[in-house]
Amino acid sequence: MAALVVIAIVAGVLIYLKLTPSGARSGRVWDFLTDPASHADWKLAAGSRCGSAPFIFPTDGMAGFLWDDSFRVGHRHQGIDIFAGTEAGVAPVIAAYDGYLTRLADWKSAVIMRVPSDPLSPGRQIWLYYAHMAAADGTSFIAEEFPPGASEIFVAAGTFLGRQGDYSGDPNNPVGVHLHFSIVKDDGQGNFMSELSIRNTYDPSPYFGIELNAKNNDGQPPLCNALARLHSPHFFSFRYSISPIHPFFQEEASWNSEIKSY
Repeated sequence: MAALVVIAIVAGVLIYLKLTPSGARSGRVWDFLTDPASHADWKLAAGSRCGSAPFIFPTDGMAGFLWDDSFRVGHRHQGIDIFAGTEAGVAPVIAAYDGYLTRLADWKSAVIMRVPSDPLSPGRQIWLYYAHMAAADGTSFIAEEFPPGASEIFVAAGTFLGRQGDYSGDPNNPVGVHLHFSIVKDDGQGNFMSELSIRNTYDPSPYFGIELNAKNNDGQPPLCNALARLHSPHFFSFRYSISPIHPFFQEEASWNSEIKSY
């Protein structure tokens, strides 16, 4: 009986991975990570901008997992995961937009940037969160200009922030090398909300001019030239202009020590 239960569970997981959009994306991420050179056309470039979208892309790589993806029942991904297909500590991460950078004293892999006026909703404050910029053992890849405890440092779009890493909070279970990026809501008192809940984040699609909402993605890697499928009312037609391992994840440390993300 126990063996039958195990078989049923495994079969259910395999069916989920095969049939769900998130499962299909997992397969594409695996294909990319095992042979990045053969899938170079799936990548976006750090510093690239889709037409007049306000944000530039924050790192080189494939947008493998999207906003509102689900890796398990009840889970909703709060941001996007961008995979460069490199070792940890190689792919640069840059600021997607002007803002004021903070790194809490116990954050090894993450920084957050305050944007006083949302370019899509002027007057509304938002926060840009960048995570996994450390090695599995916690060695930080964040730029030395932003040490632990850094607060309210002005950073212009395109500024080097660090490098993609595989930090998860557990050195025995590192994540696949990637950048996790999310747009976090302000609590109305000038503080960022908990990134643990998707309700506290915004869909990044209109900010980048790329379809990054898992519910609207057509199954193909998100690219600038796919904007005809973008559902956002903020964008209509754009041109793509460029300015010069393992895909399944464990949770990071708790919110108190570093924002939990994937």
